[in-house]
Amino acid sequence: MARRILLAIAVLLLVAQLAPTTAQESWRPTVVSKHGMVAAGHPLAAEAGMRILRAGGNAVDAAIATWAVQGQVEPAMTGLGADMFVLVYLAKTNEVKFINGSGFAPKAATIDFYKSKGGIPQDGPLTVQIPGAVGGAALALQKYGTKSLADVLAPAVEMAEEGFPISENLARGLAGSRAKLAKFESTKKVWFKGDRPLQAGDVVVNKDLARTLRAIGAGGADGYYKGPVAKNTGDYLKANGGIITEADLASYAPYEDAPIKVNYRGIDVYECPPNSQGIVMLEALNILEGFNLRYMGHDSAPYLHVVTEALKLSFADRNKYIADPKFTPNMPVKEMLSKEYAAARRALIDPKRAIEGEAAPGDPRRPTTTSQPAYASPRSMPTTVGAFDPDEFLNLTTYLAVVDKDRNMVSITSSLLSGFGSGMVVEGNGFLLNDRMRYFWLEPDDVNALQPGKRVRQTINPALAVKDGKPYVVFGTPGADTQPQTQLQFFLNLVEFGMSVQEALEQPTVISESFKSSYDPHEATGRLLTPAMLPEHVKQALAQLGHKLDVRNSRGVGSVKAIFIHPRTGVLMGGVSPTGDSYVVAY
Repeated sequence: MARRILLAIAVLLLVAQLAPTTAQESWRPTVVSKHGMVAAGHPLAAEAGMRILRAGGNAVDAAIATWAVQGQVEPAMTGLGADMFVLVYLAKTNEVKFINGSGFAPKAATIDFYKSKGGIPQDGPLTVQIPGAVGGAALALQKYGTKSLADVLAPAVEMAEEGFPISENLARGLAGSRAKLAKFESTKKVWFKGDRPLQAGDVVVNKDLARTLRAIGAGGADGYYKGPVAKNTGDYLKANGGIITEADLASYAPYEDAPIKVNYRGIDVYECPPNSQGIVMLEALNILEGFNLRYMGHDSAPYLHVVTEALKLSFADRNKYIADPKFTPNMPVKEMLSKEYAAARRALIDPKRAIEGEAAPGDPRRPTTTSQPAYASPRSMPTTVGAFDPDEFLNLTTYLAVVDKDRNMVSITSSLLSGFGSGMVVEGNGFLLNDRMRYFWLEPDDVNALQPGKRVRQTINPALAVKDGKPYVVFGTPGADTQPQTQLQFFLNLVEFGMSVQEALEQPTVISESFKSSYDPHEATGRLLTPAMLPEHVKQALAQLGHKLDVRNSRGVGSVKAIFIHPRTGVLMGGVSPTGDSYVVAY
């Protein structure tokens, strides 16, 4: 009997070792619903979109309503002075549309001018480019919405009039940007109480912004780019040393363009074309399609290694080729997205050694001519774990996703650029202005070199995917150069490893800095930001491969938000990464 008991215990132990471990319970459940869903960076913004859906609006109507409220509850990230890219999936025709709501450099913005000023500043009037978000929002609504601009802006007008409470997350951001914001009295009038930034629980009322929103609701984009609002913006900037004029604002127009896509294992993944960096994620997907990622294992050292190397190669190509198509008409976009080019780039990934520093760009038109890169030697593990400040890496932009009852999908990323943009609230208009000029290069031979009227290369790149002719998933994130990296890892968690949406958003994520940053002065640190929560043996193995680890106390997949459409039932399944005030609302 004793022998049988021992044998049974041994069998049970063996079975326990062989059985797959159950997934760790997520910090927040996947939100499920049948009708409509909004995922956004703040619950009040998501609720505004839901209000429009319940009133019979479609996904585009709800998305613009959500964005307009984001500009108040996430003022560090977006607003009427921001830029915007929009992807729309139309369920009735199975088409994907793209709207470019990014602005451009003013007429007086030249390389010589900025060099005479000592370069592009960190904040203030000379960091501001023409804002494009209002034009992009109005065009999206005009082309694919069902409600008027006044109707979808109503929740934002109401909030500006009546006020909303400051969250703990926003209070932290205001405190961290105190020095920048305190430079401008018009900013202090809205976001300070005396000489201190507003704190959690304080209520902010912005009647100037309410008047501006009403002007846009009544006059469309012209209510912003022409007339009293535009004159006031131009006068304010001139009075404070800026170079944007009323004529610059009046010359702005958004436009519609074809999205770009690749097919990854039977799934059509759509991204924004240049001047967006959306091509980075797509090129990396093409490269990774040639590896057996499931065999490598989720978040194993071999898996994280090839993901990182694919991104290095893709970012090298971004920095070499991608810019404003109006000023760079012969970009090799089609060739960069070809499977042939992906195979050539894939061949440069050594499974035993990381590429040292920056990868060299390839030649998409002659992929077989690519030269071998230099590879790194093993490195030692860092002995310290650093803090991870989301305001430094992630909370620089915001994102929203909407799916309606008809399964139209909308994916919008909008941004001031850095936290609170230029730091300037336009006196009398109530909105913050961007600091997007900081992405330009002052070297004339660079593809992203500053020129008057040129759109800077944007890091914002919302995404969505379609499978078997049906809507599959809509997703995106804030985070400057981190955006295609965290979006890629979320998508692989979902598609390769079969995770639920929320589980896919809570995994450890690596972030490479082995390429020149979009921010002036465009440094390349060579670091691989690595979550401390990864197993020690994985971190050790990555260091042995030559990766320069910078271990941080981070969690979650960037600040990604996503809505997945169940392929069999059509049920909506939404989730958000554990950062900031992100939230999903559904009905």
